Amino acid sequence: MTPFARPVGPRSLAARASAGAMAGEILRRVLDDEGTRLLLLVPDPHARFAAAEVGGPFAAEVLDDGYGVCSYVFAWTPDREPLPGGGALSPYLGGFGDLRMRPDPATAVPLGDRTWAVVCDAEWPSGEPAGLAPRSVLRVQLAALEEHGLVPSAGIEHEVVFRDADGAPLTSHGVDYALGGTERLAPLLASLREAAAGLGVESVRAECHPGQYEVVLRHRDPLAACDDALLLQLLTRRVAARHDVRADYLAAPEPGQGNSCHVHLSLSTTDGPATLSGQLGAFLAGVLRDAQALTAVWAPTWNSYTRLRTASFSPRVLRWGPDDRTAAVRLCGPPASPRLEFRFAGADAQPHLVLAALLASGRAGIADGLAPPEPGVEVGSLAPTPWEALAALEEGRAAALLGEDVAQQQAALLREEIAAGLDGVTDLHRRRGALRS
Repeated sequence: MTPFARPVGPRSLAARASAGAMAGEILRRVLDDEGTRLLLLVPDPHARFAAAEVGGPFAAEVLDDGYGVCSYVFAWTPDREPLPGGGALSPYLGGFGDLRMRPDPATAVPLGDRTWAVVCDAEWPSGEPAGLAPRSVLRVQLAALEEHGLVPSAGIEHEVVFRDADGAPLTSHGVDYALGGTERLAPLLASLREAAAGLGVESVRAECHPGQYEVVLRHRDPLAACDDALLLQLLTRRVAARHDVRADYLAAPEPGQGNSCHVHLSLSTTDGPATLSGQLGAFLAGVLRDAQALTAVWAPTWNSYTRLRTASFSPRVLRWGPDDRTAAVRLCGPPASPRLEFRFAGADAQPHLVLAALLASGRAGIADGLAPPEPGVEVGSLAPTPWEALAALEEGRAAALLGEDVAQQQAALLREEIAAGLDGVTDLHRRRGALRS
C-alpha cells in the first residue's frame, strides 16, 4: 500500500492524522522537483472545490505554512457572489480577508502532467478552524462521535449523466446494468478508469436513465469518503471534457429522473461492528427523527425538490427496510456487520455536510436511547418544497445538531437559492405562458 492509498474501513481522526504526517514526508520529496505543481483544493458549500495552484519547491513550503484563500468561499453563491446577510456570515464577508488553507497530505492524488491535488482544511489566522468550512463541520461531528466510542466507515455513491455537445445523453434509453447500448461511453469510461485509479474504485455500472452511470469508491473514513467523492467528480468532469462530453450531476437531470448521493454507513466500536439491536439501531432512529428538519442539507437547490418528486427510488417518505431500495433508509450487509444506506440526498448535495448531518442526528438518537420503528412503518417525510425546508431549518433543531452558525449559513444559502429561482425566467414559464395566449 502506498502512503497515498485510501485504506478501507473505519479510521479514527488520530489514525488519519498519523497517516497524513507520513504521507506529507513523501509528498514533500515529490514536490522538491522544480516542474511539479500542487493543486490546493478546499470544499465549498456547493459541493465543489475552491482551488489555487502552486508550483516547484514553493509547493513543499506550503505543506508546512499553508496558503491563503479568501474567506468568502464559505459564504458565497453558486455564482461566486457574496451571500446577503450578517450573523454567522459576517466574519467571512467583512473585509474579504484570507483564511489559511492547510493541506491534508492523506488526500494527495496525482492528476497527471506532473500535478498533484491535495484537499485542505481552512483556518483563521489565529489557527482556529473556519467553522463554516464543510470539512470543519464534519470534523466536529466525527470527534463528537468518537467520544461515544464509535468510529464510522462510509461509502458514497454518486450518479452522473453523460451528455454530448448538444446536450443529448450518450445513450438514448435507460441502460441499467447494461453492456449493450453503452458503446459510446466506452472510450470515456476507459479514460476515467485510468484517471481515478488512485482513488480506489470499487465498481462502475450503467444506471437506469439515459446516459447515466455510477462510479462507486470503496468504503473508508468519512473525511476520505467525502474528499474522494468530490475528487472523483473533478476527475470525471476533466475526463469528460477531453472527450467533448459534459458530466451532469444535477439532482434531477430530466423530469422524472434522479441523480443521487447515496451514503452507506457503518459504525465500529472496540468490540466490533455496531448492530441494529444496539447503537446502530439508535443511530437509525435518530436520523429518521431529524431527517425532515435537515431537508435543506439533503436538498440544497430548486432542482433537488424535482428529484424528490421522482419516487420510488428518490424516496421522500421516511421509513426504513431491509434491502429495500424504495425505502429512505435501506439496511444492507450481513447481520454480523450491517450497514445503513441513506438515500435522501441528491447528487447536488454537499457530501461533507450530508455526512455531518447524518452523524449529528444519529449520535443524538444514541444519546437519547431511541429505538427504531418497525421496518416499513412511515414516520414522516422530508420537506417537499424549499420554503418548507427553510421553515424546518429555522425551527431550531438543525442548530441544535450542527451548531447555530452552520444553521444560519444553510438558511442563507437556501434563501438565496429561492430568491435566484424567483428572479429567473425559465422554459417552464415561457411554455405555460404560451398556453395562455
